[in-house]
Amino acid sequence: MIYKVETIKDGTEKYFFIRNLETMSIEELPSKYLMHKIKCKRSPNTVKRTAFSICYYMKYMAEKEMELTEVYQLDYEKQTEHFVEFLYWLKAGNHTEQTAGEKKCPNEGTCNAYLRDVFRFYLFIEEEYQQFGELKVLSYNYFVAVDAVGVKKSIRSKSFKGYLKEEEHKARAAKKDEIVEILKACTNIRDRLLMLLLAETGYRIGEILGIDYSKDIDYQNHIIRVYFREDNENGARAKNAEYRSAKISKDTFGFLNLYIAEYRKLLQHQTSLFVNISGDNIGKPMNVEAVYSMLKRMDKKTG
Repeated sequence: MIYKVETIKDGTEKYFFIRNLETMSIEELPSKYLMHKIKCKRSPNTVKRTAFSICYYMKYMAEKEMELTEVYQLDYEKQTEHFVEFLYWLKAGNHTEQTAGEKKCPNEGTCNAYLRDVFRFYLFIEEEYQQFGELKVLSYNYFVAVDAVGVKKSIRSKSFKGYLKEEEHKARAAKKDEIVEILKACTNIRDRLLMLLLAETGYRIGEILGIDYSKDIDYQNHIIRVYFREDNENGARAKNAEYRSAKISKDTFGFLNLYIAEYRKLLQHQTSLFVNISGDNIGKPMNVEAVYSMLKRMDKKTG
């Protein structure tokens, strides 16, 4: 692959940039955009996904032997064809280095999400370097939104007409007996507590991993709060700077206390509720990748 996403960590802040592996130079435009996303307080996971989306697009552009700004010179029809071809290029699994037998092709929704990231990148280029003009394929949509006090506001947004048709979302809420089956398959108290809190509170994984057991838990009233923080060691962050709270059941609260007692020696050195309980990073705050790995293990065990 000619381009690669790389990271540099400065304290708790993680910076993303894209390197050209042929020249070993850092690509200026996309890296400047990724820095802009960080300055706008976007979550590390959002910036990471954006970095890979742009990296895939730059690989596609290299195969086309085109520069980013050349797209502005295409007419409407050619621009549409260019971005639709990118979607099908993604759908065919050409964006990652894989062997023929292991080639994984993303679904339509994932391909569309990558392209949306690319369009946001182009909008940034247009704001920074107005001499390039605007993409012709992005048309304006208007809709009216009503805020909490009933004030109507007309909102204008740009959209693309050539996205792939996405399959209907088939996910559903887990039934009680299914959750019980998953809990039985967990091999330790930490994973059981994590699953219980996800099921009872409805919090996102990033919100759960950002819980500070010394500040965010009302032990008297059995309430767990979510606060927006930018300095979590594991990169966890509440979405859209939201504050939320949820009351947990008596049984789950009892399990929470059992977990804290069981792992008190690991927890006493930091304040994150969920930590790694084994391996090289034992005692360090658990990250999103570790949770997804756990969920995949549960998937294999329970189906």
